Amino acid sequence: MTPGALTEALAVPATSLSFHLKELTNAGLVSQERQGRHLIYRASFDQMNDLLAYLTENCCQGQACVAEADASCAC
Repeated sequence: MTPGALTEALAVPATSLSFHLKELTNAGLVSQERQGRHLIYRASFDQMNDLLAYLTENCCQGQACVAEADASCAC
């Protein structure tokens, strides 16, 4: 999708979307292709699935990732 279409579909300000697309592109989670004057962004599902698999295995250990609140926290 183009950034304009993404902005409309997600109801996200263009400046915020631009920042996030740049970071997602740098992380390899989306790809960017130029078609004439337009940039087209595509999700890299293989990369996203690999990231989720890694996080599930190494962070969550196969369990739901829910942080429990610390009772001593004075937040």
